[in-house]
Amino acid sequence: MIVIPAIDLLNGKCVRLKQGSYDEVTIYSDNPVEFAKKFEDDGAKLIHIVDLNGAKDGSPVNFDVIERLAKAVSVPIEIGGGIRDVETAKRYVDTGVKRIIIGTKACESSFIAELKKRVDAEVVAGIDAKNGRVAVKGWIEVTDLDAKELAQKVEEQGAAAIIYTDISKDGMRTGPNIDATLELLKVVKIPVIASGGVSTEEDIINLSRHPIWGVVVGRAIYEGTVNLKSVLKKLSGVKSGN
Repeated sequence: MIVIPAIDLLNGKCVRLKQGSYDEVTIYSDNPVEFAKKFEDDGAKLIHIVDLNGAKDGSPVNFDVIERLAKAVSVPIEIGGGIRDVETAKRYVDTGVKRIIIGTKACESSFIAELKKRVDAEVVAGIDAKNGRVAVKGWIEVTDLDAKELAQKVEEQGAAAIIYTDISKDGMRTGPNIDATLELLKVVKIPVIASGGVSTEEDIINLSRHPIWGVVVGRAIYEGTVNLKSVLKKLSGVKSGN
């Protein structure tokens, strides 16, 4: 299992939201590029970036910052937030982004399949759920769509992987929702990445004992309860569930 450090961008700054609320923002840095370089130095194999403004507004807002991030590190970058047409995805790929995350548009029957044909990058589905129901538009709207049903649909469209976020856990540092993640694993064969709730290195070790491909970690790294370099070293000695 790989550990994927997260950079959430709001108005060009590195932040974290509490349970996806734009009214509860913690700012960690005015220079996200420095964090990306540190993550690379600490051994990250992939960096997760979200344009929070884009997720809310429906189109990229922090494109210039993301372009600088992509050029500053050699580690692959995955980007989500506001990617709702092919042209936007292509712009990101042109900057060097290797994985495109589709959230809101993943609910549409053919968008991921279309994107796969037209961009030279992996297309990943971001499924964000609250009480098992899919949330869209920067988590502002909770739909009636079941997360497991959507997981099966995006797999049929050819998604390379699924990033599953339990909104109730995100930013709370109360531990990830392992049970819900494992339930998703039962209905798909593509890799599943856990996101939301990680607060300690032990949380990550526990996740690694299950057949989970990766875990996205944000606030815990910024607040010092998870040391990226340390936990990567510990994981090398843990028997994986994969």
